Amino acid sequence: MTRQSIAEYAKAVKERYWKASKVEKTKILDEFTKTAGLHRKAVIRLLNSPRQPAHRRRRGRRPKYSPAVIAALRVLWEASDRLCSKRLKPFLPDLVAVMRRCGECQVAADIEAQLCQMSAATIDRVLRPWKQKGGRRSLSTTVPSALRNAIPIRTFADWQDSRPGFIEVDTVAHCGESLDGFYLNTLVAVDVATGWAEFVAVLGKGQERIGTAVHHVRERLPFPLLGLDSDNGSEFINQHLAGWCKRESVTFTPSRPYRKNDNCYVEQKNGSIVRHVIGRERYSSRQAYDVLNRIYYLLRLYVNFLQPSVKLVRKTRRGAVVHKVYDTAQTPYQRVLKAGVLSDAKAAQLTTIYAHLNPQVSCGRSIKTQTPCGG
Repeated sequence: MTRQSIAEYAKAVKERYWKASKVEKTKILDEFTKTAGLHRKAVIRLLNSPRQPAHRRRRGRRPKYSPAVIAALRVLWEASDRLCSKRLKPFLPDLVAVMRRCGECQVAADIEAQLCQMSAATIDRVLRPWKQKGGRRSLSTTVPSALRNAIPIRTFADWQDSRPGFIEVDTVAHCGESLDGFYLNTLVAVDVATGWAEFVAVLGKGQERIGTAVHHVRERLPFPLLGLDSDNGSEFINQHLAGWCKRESVTFTPSRPYRKNDNCYVEQKNGSIVRHVIGRERYSSRQAYDVLNRIYYLLRLYVNFLQPSVKLVRKTRRGAVVHKVYDTAQTPYQRVLKAGVLSDAKAAQLTTIYAHLNPQVSCGRSIKTQTPCGG
């Protein structure tokens, strides 16, 4: 007999077997074993199985985290502007505290404990349905200057200074799909040691206006400006900015032509922050200039106080495999405090600013499904 025939035979006999007496059950078992050719114990197990087949249990381990924990994680992830798991995991305790202080969501103690023990790989797996990829390439507006040979060139490996104050600068063009005509630019400055970032909108790319924007960056930095590194664009490599750096005792170095990795810190911010927030449209009006600067005033607070980042500690190569080791994710605000370069007044000022920030309002994202944070 086939398996299907045995199953059909057992289904027909099962009701009579359950209602039979002990003597009748013995006769049924004798008949079944001779007909199907099965062992007596196998027939007993088959006839004693439940009437309704149980739902097949999902293979693998049962889910460890409840829907409430996943919902809370998504709210925190959206408030952090969708950080990657390696940067989000160390920042979760601080983020929960900030969100609770601002009254955006009340995370229960048991849910907070589960969130903090969740691994980075689990965070990636849980958030996978909501992750999106996309984007398009930007146009390059870098025009080499004739003065580039008069200023010492720096490579990525040369600048190993760990002191805050050495920054990389670059411009992001808001030109849309054409470089013709007048359009706005954004000056982006990133401190190499701490990751502190500043953003300033600029009317055009004139050397005097770029120099004024660099001066504004210097005034906003919580620490002294010690060094300035740029690409080979004529907006940076000119007598105006070179003379200003010399008068202010600021080290000025350009990177090598066509080597974006020499300015990797600021190049990364161009796409992940400016393009991500402002977009790729064309802006050329005075009204757009004013709006951009208002946005950047708030964006610098969000990036520097509420966006943790990781820094490369060491890199080793074994054949064709490169092994990289990163430190624990920290915000630029935390790195600046640990650097010990701030005065007591400036440190107190930054602490006061941090105490009044709300990440849910700052990130500008809205969740379509209004889910509670488990409180």
